Parts: sequence; structure tokens; C-alpha cells
Amino acid sequence: MKIKQFEYKPLAHYSYAIVSNGEMAIIDPERNPKEYYAFAEAYSAKIKAVIETHPHADFVSSHLQIHKETGATIYNSAKLGADYKHTAFDDGDRLTIGAISLTAINTPGHSPDSITIMAQADDDIALFTGDTLFIGDVGRPDLRENVGNTKAKREALAEMMYHTMTTKFNEIPDHAVVYPAHGAGSLCGKNLSDANSSTLGNERLGNWAFKKQSKEEFMATLLDGQPFIPSYFGFNVDINKKGADNLEPAIASVPFKNKTATDGIIVDVRNEADFKKGHLKGSINIQGLSKDAKFETWLGAIIEPKEPFTLVIDHEKNKEELLHRVSKIGYEKQLKAVITLDNINLETTPILDIDHFKNNKELYTIVDIRNTSEIENEHYFDQALAHPLNNLRHTADTIPTNKPIVVHCAGGYRSAAGSSILQKKLNGVNIYDLSDAINKFK
Repeated sequence: MKIKQFEYKPLAHYSYAIVSNGEMAIIDPERNPKEYYAFAEAYSAKIKAVIETHPHADFVSSHLQIHKETGATIYNSAKLGADYKHTAFDDGDRLTIGAISLTAINTPGHSPDSITIMAQADDDIALFTGDTLFIGDVGRPDLRENVGNTKAKREALAEMMYHTMTTKFNEIPDHAVVYPAHGAGSLCGKNLSDANSSTLGNERLGNWAFKKQSKEEFMATLLDGQPFIPSYFGFNVDINKKGADNLEPAIASVPFKNKTATDGIIVDVRNEADFKKGHLKGSINIQGLSKDAKFETWLGAIIEPKEPFTLVIDHEKNKEELLHRVSKIGYEKQLKAVITLDNINLETTPILDIDHFKNNKELYTIVDIRNTSEIENEHYFDQALAHPLNNLRHTADTIPTNKPIVVHCAGGYRSAAGSSILQKKLNGVNIYDLSDAINKFK
């Protein structure tokens, strides 16, 4: 049994290919299917199946495109209510890929329509658990109250997860390898491990969700302290239920303009130093040039689904990569254009005098834009005002403007976005980004 794990780090997403005897199945694919096609070609394998463990909230899947281009059958739970042609894959349903048997197990909890796929070849067993069982944690139960074919309250899903964890894996041996759809850094859970796989035996020993506890204790732990829900999550569930458009035609329709200006909502992906030296007035600095930057998450948290925006990049050569990144959360349709700047009539961002701030903090309004759970866990400045970044566009008007404002996060990436939002929203006050100098105050 040949299993290939593909990782997309900015979204902490794992997808999989299983190959046996010239046949291949793909599980939870990302938006761009080319890497799966390349893998199939390398192993001279025909893609026979593409399986969705559930309609994902944090990324757009290419399952429909793969079906259209390869003829592969799409498998998912009947409870999903998919709008595309598919084959139901629920408790006890089985398909074969070469010498490998793939069996569906309904494992609701993260969503009502979640399934786990158990792959078996002789004594080898692999579990593709989607967003149900992570390494060290389980999937959050609060993403399906308002979206999807099957809506469910978080308490009901938490109870489903308890039932899943206490009944669904009991007959599977300890040596089964667990392959989740996400790792540390994903917002689909709260305490995911850095490990990209485990064994069921290790999870039984170390994962809190397998420990003996009452249903009430389990539900309380699961529901407590979940991270914020980005604006785009429900939007992506709906896209994945319908099936996304083919990638390349979708991004090819976005116009590009070199050395120009624009208005409206502007997302500038350049590094913060370049942004601060000169940007279009009102731009929001969501850095996207680093391959590891969580650009997609913050784009989808700050910009609302279907809200038109323009993307500012540094060079035309980076256009394709940034379009691919925007498309990973299905925002390409609301992207009006990609542009580079002409360096005329640009606005600058003032640079903070760190020593003056350190010795005169009372002369500044300090705004902490970290997530609520981070703020509750640790304060860097006692007088800081809490305004989490995901909601800052809506709360900015409540921030006092009688003093210069200093924005901070935990490392500097988010404060670049936060300070640019406040620079756009608040007039007549200096907005400073503490950036990575926050490390001097920890």
C-alpha cells in the first residue's frame, strides 16, 4: 500500500493519494490538482476515486475538477447533500483500489456528514480521519450552525463527537496509522500536534478525547476555548458542497495592470517594510510573499466573502502564485484585478520610536489584536485594549484617538495588517506597528 501525504503549510492541510496495482484514490484534495496528477503519472496509475471526508470550511477542494478531468468517481457521505454527481460512501460501504480495500465509517462530530476512510491491505491499516480525529485533538464542533446541507448546533455536534470517539474506533487495532486532514496551525481544532501522523494506539494513550470521562466532561472540554471562525469558512463549505469551478480558467479571468493605482478595498501583499515605505491610501497589508505566511487565513478573516477587492503585488512574476493563493479559499471571483504600483501619490506609515514607547507607554493607546484565547492566556501590556484582528474592521471606530496608537500581536505578522486597517479607519491620529519589536516586551 503506497500512501503519499501532501502538505500545504499555510493552511496546515494534509491531502492524500493511495496507489495500488496501477490504480489511485485521492482524499481531501486541495484546489490545485496538478500535484496529484503528477504523482499518478509517476506511478503509472489511473485515478479511480476522489473522496471527501466532509465539505471543508478552510479551503476549496478540487474534487469536482478531478472528476471532470479524469473521470474519477467522487465519494462522500449521503448526508452531505452534494450538488454534484457522486456515489454515497457511508458506514460499511466499500470500494477497492488495486489490492486495497477502502471502507467508510461515519464519524460525525466536526460536521454531521464527516466520514473516516479505513484502508486495508493484508495487515496494514490506515485511517484517513479528515477533521474528526487529529493528532492530539479532535475537530471543532462549531462550524456548521449556519451553513451546509445539514445544519447542527455546536452542542449537538459535540455530543456526536463523544459518541464517535467512544464507539467508532473501538474495533480497530492499535497499529492502524492515523492520517488527519490538518496539523498544528489549523483553525479546525485548538490543540493539534505538530506530528503529521500517529497510530491509533498512541492516540488512545495521549489524545484527551480518548480518555475515560463523562459525556458532559467531554463536551465541556471540546466546546471551551475554540479559536475564532474566519468569515470565509461558511462560504467554503457552500462552495465545496456545490463543487468549485476548474482552477485555471477561474484565475485566468482576473485582469492584471502594471504600475497603476486603484480605489475601493485594496489588499497589499508586499512585505511590511516595503508597504510602510509607500502604499495606496487605505490599503490593508496582508503579507503573502512568504510561502509559509498564513495569507489565506487572514485574507478570508479580514475580507468578507463576495466583497470586491484589488490585490497589490510586488512584481508581475509573482502574479500566478498569488492568484493560486487567493483561489485556495475561493476568493478569485471577487478579485477585481491584480496590480503593481506606479510609486506616485503613495502614503507612508510612521515608524515607532521603540525607546520612547518603552519609557512612556502611558502616552500611547496600545491595541492588542491577538485572538481572544491568546489575550486571555497572556498580557504583554496591562493597559492594552483587546481588538482581535478578525473583527478589527468592525471595532476600529471604538478605539480612542486622543493618543498615538500602537498595534501589537504575538510576532509581527498580524500587526502589519492591524495597523494598516487602523490607518485606513482612523483619521487624524498616528498609527504605529510594534511589529517584531514585541519580542522585547515578552
